[in-house]
Amino acid sequence: MKREEFVVFDLRRRQKSSSLNLLFPGWQEGDERVVIFSPHDDDALLGAGYLLQAVPLFGGEVYVVVFCNGSGGYSVIEHKNVITALRARETTRAYEKVGILPERIYRLEYDDYSVWPFIGWKLTGGEEGTVKKVIPLLRRLRATRVVLPNGHREHLDHTAVFMVGAFDTPQVGDPVMADWGESAAVRSVLQYAVWSDFAFDDALCAGDDLGIRANRALLAPSWAEERIQEAMREFKTQAKIVEGLLAARKEREFRDGFFLEVYLAFDPRPKCVYEKYLRRVEEIERGGGAQ
Repeated sequence: MKREEFVVFDLRRRQKSSSLNLLFPGWQEGDERVVIFSPHDDDALLGAGYLLQAVPLFGGEVYVVVFCNGSGGYSVIEHKNVITALRARETTRAYEKVGILPERIYRLEYDDYSVWPFIGWKLTGGEEGTVKKVIPLLRRLRATRVVLPNGHREHLDHTAVFMVGAFDTPQVGDPVMADWGESAAVRSVLQYAVWSDFAFDDALCAGDDLGIRANRALLAPSWAEERIQEAMREFKTQAKIVEGLLAARKEREFRDGFFLEVYLAFDPRPKCVYEKYLRRVEEIERGGGAQ
């Protein structure tokens, strides 16, 4: 297993690199902790499985945060009352296949299809929401990069987890809630696709002849895909669904046994740069645009 077998692409600038800098700008080998948000147990494997295998080869640590407990994942009625325990065990075995030890997996235990009502901090019923779990955890892990699920038309839980990550991640570095841990800025954020394409951005996608929505890609060797296939088969409670998901992964094959994973790099807190607005107002003033 060699890091040189992974290739990163910037799909907008049409660049490629054998380092992770195109995915994670300013990558600092030996000082990187990548936290992958997984709405359900298997999502991080399906959408970011190559990345979680590549990061350790480039001197980083990987952590997985599973938001849902699998309560809606029973395929036979006999599993209904025991499915969460079964899924937790399956998850441990699955991630061990790709090198993620149990102590690197954190479970938030929300019921399936139910993350959305828990977004926020103090909820109307007196409960504490996702903010109280996510920010302290990211601070404790000293997260440097966060990888989120696609928030566009995949699953209600995927959209909710994306929203949590997009808005909570910048707060990790803000000097607020001092008793929740030492603040330190997350350096960059990515989205991964499980099965749906990303939202179409007119400004970025309109000029692309292929209609490409992702802006980053990771090309991985066949052994990385083989490990994901092996890991996914540990989810025996969803064997029928898993076989369909694995068969669909054939579409990812590039050539010479390499496979592709796509990402959308984005800024969760884009700064409003006033220079361009000042220039536009100046242009209008000079042109006598009054009516």
